[in-house]
Amino acid sequence: MMKRPEDVRYAVIGAGNGGLAMAGYLGLMGFVVTLYNRSLEKIETLIKEPKILLSGAVEGEGQLSAGTNNINEAIKGSDIIMITTPATAHRELAEQMAPYLEDGQIIVLNPGRTCGALEVYQTLRQSGCKKNVIVAETQTFIYACRATGPNSARIFSVKNEVKLAAIPADRTEFVVWLLSAAYPQFKPARDVMETSLNNFGAIFHPAPTLLNSGHIERGQTFEYYLEGITPSIGQMLEKLDAERMKVARVLGVKTVSAMQWLEDSYGARGSSIYEAIQNNPGYKGLTAPKDLKTRYIYEDVPFSLVPISSLAKNIGLETPAIDTIIRLANMMTGVNFWEVGRTVDKLGLAGLTPVQILEFVRNGYIDTKQDEEEVVA
Repeated sequence: MMKRPEDVRYAVIGAGNGGLAMAGYLGLMGFVVTLYNRSLEKIETLIKEPKILLSGAVEGEGQLSAGTNNINEAIKGSDIIMITTPATAHRELAEQMAPYLEDGQIIVLNPGRTCGALEVYQTLRQSGCKKNVIVAETQTFIYACRATGPNSARIFSVKNEVKLAAIPADRTEFVVWLLSAAYPQFKPARDVMETSLNNFGAIFHPAPTLLNSGHIERGQTFEYYLEGITPSIGQMLEKLDAERMKVARVLGVKTVSAMQWLEDSYGARGSSIYEAIQNNPGYKGLTAPKDLKTRYIYEDVPFSLVPISSLAKNIGLETPAIDTIIRLANMMTGVNFWEVGRTVDKLGLAGLTPVQILEFVRNGYIDTKQDEEEVVA
């Protein structure tokens, strides 16, 4: 018997900023929700007293069914598994969950960054998981939020609309429907390449962080978006955004500009990215990272920018602005993000044409027999 959206049981994976906010919200809304975190130290308070206090745009106390550092306990009996960890953990989590997943479960990456659902889908297959599981991703996280303690979080704002897609793509509408009681903001995208290439963290995170590194390393507190993104940095973001959209066009993927996304998500408008950001009250109060060891570099460069660049090279495009930011990150951190990041080779997309890439992301496989017949014909 199919469950109704209001009866869905959730597991939230990751007790960081997003995980605390999401689990607290779901508990506040009356859903059965378990919160998992790998390290016992971070989840210990919630194991003893599974309640999360929310403030800001959402006020109240969310009751959890349990907090745990056991992945099997966390996902057992859950209908939807909401992963809120950084993308750096996606592959490892897929490997850990693979033996315990159940038929009919849905994994949602919040967000997938670029090609996150593809990575998890491939990893589950490589790990021998034979269960009938849907893997989905959102294009961005639904909240702007920060943890304020081990059992509390502040939600600064909630996005008006967030696109979501699944593998296989014909299950997207079902996933959106099942999530609708908790998150009516989720809207169906055509496929996970659309959510991946509408990953705006790739535009708004690495470049402003690197270009404000002097202020950050001095420990200077400033508002990341409203003060950190100046007119000249805004121009750089527009160049990054133009390259992202060029890759999407050649792949036949529907995308919107970063400026349009700011209007759709926050109602923020302007004649430039800089102006739209300045007109976004949802960004007020969001301060910059305390140092350069931040997910804005260590997550968004290898798992947002590198896959866009790799996809571009695979289909014969150049992305000089994106590659500049990647190289700058490599030089400033001493990490080769080309090596650790998501590439077409790791995602099983190397050598595929744009048509074949879209076939793979929509179906989870390529019908080689059909391709051979078309060649013969």
